[in-house]
Amino acid sequence: MSLIEQLKNDLKDAMRAQEVVRRDSIRAINTMIKQVQVDERKELNDEDVIKLIQRGIKQREEAASQYKEAGREDLVQKELEQVEIFKSYLPQQLSDEELQSRMQQIIQDVGAASMKDMGKVMGVATKTFAGVADGKRINEMVKKLLG
Repeated sequence: MSLIEQLKNDLKDAMRAQEVVRRDSIRAINTMIKQVQVDERKELNDEDVIKLIQRGIKQREEAASQYKEAGREDLVQKELEQVEIFKSYLPQQLSDEELQSRMQQIIQDVGAASMKDMGKVMGVATKTFAGVADGKRINEMVKKLLG
């Protein structure tokens, strides 16, 4: 079953169970999907949907931090609940240990020795870890290992 079909089924289930946050989160994902399908006139595969979900997570985390600065705890909680639902549609994320060991292999493969080689490592790493580790974690790990 594709991710889009799974989202449709989960939306129906959330509506039946009257789970408002889950329903609204899935609707937000579906809105992002439809927007891209209309704008770019193409059907999305699971990889494209995962990228959209990751973008949605990042947007909601940024919004939550802004709400926190403004003292709006009610909105912070809402955004963080949506982030958790979004994350449930991503593939299993790599642990820090797995990410570090696989990152060390990439550093060896590209022959990186210092922070000057960070661009080469990041290029390979972001493609290799697409969907299983977000860019921020990858960046932090590269800095840790090269620095």
